[in-house]
Amino acid sequence: MTRRRDRSAALIAGLICVGLIIAIALVSLLYQPYDPSDTSGGRLVAPSLAHWAGTDQLGRDLLTRLMMGAQIALVAGGGSVVIGGVLGIVLGLGAAFATRWLDDTLSAVLDILIAFPTLLLAMLVIAAQGASLGSAVLAIGLAMSAIVARLVRILAKRVLAQDYITAARTSGSSWPSIIGHHILPNIWPTVLVSLAIQFGAAVLAEASLSYLGLGAPPPNPSWGSLLQQAQATVYTAPLGAIAPGILLVLLVVGMNLLADGLRDVGDPTQRRRA
Repeated sequence: MTRRRDRSAALIAGLICVGLIIAIALVSLLYQPYDPSDTSGGRLVAPSLAHWAGTDQLGRDLLTRLMMGAQIALVAGGGSVVIGGVLGIVLGLGAAFATRWLDDTLSAVLDILIAFPTLLLAMLVIAAQGASLGSAVLAIGLAMSAIVARLVRILAKRVLAQDYITAARTSGSSWPSIIGHHILPNIWPTVLVSLAIQFGAAVLAEASLSYLGLGAPPPNPSWGSLLQQAQATVYTAPLGAIAPGILLVLLVVGMNLLADGLRDVGDPTQRRRA
């Protein structure tokens, strides 16, 4: 019973953390305290009733920029997960059904891609397409697809080895039908947990690229670029660095807690042990 409460607490805590960031992003679509490019607030003004989080080094309202940064973080994480998830599932299923030679080749390629640093791959994509949020999302999604593909391949092969798959084939079921009715329903809980974890990793990767000036270009206020801009004034105006850092940690930790909760919900053996 205690373990079950711990799992429920992790799921609830994750939902609260992620839900808070989503709420901030949604509110910023409808309301912003100031125009993001408004520099009339005064340079490095301390938090006040007029500027709840103070202003940055150019006099822009920090709260407004933090709220817009939540949009960028969610777009980066969500877009990367969509790209990586779709490509990964297709490649993983293809490897599971491929001949042994093709399977070994695909597995070797996936291992190489997984070993290839995500930031370096992103730099190569950005060098070809130019620095933008879209380029960063594409690069992170491509790197993520290899991780998802290897997981899907392993899970799909495990399902294909079961007796009921042989029975389904004997009864005349087609491979698309087997994928839709047997393979995907059995692997989706684990894949969903992996995608939730990869969401947090994608947010961190985008923030890192923005910190290096390779993410969303100015004046887009990515949390990574806010951290980079605030490092010069961290002693005189520490909130400029602390606030985006807290929001970044909140989203990543929230996604990890959510992934843990989803794993326990989707794993019936864990529930029985509780």
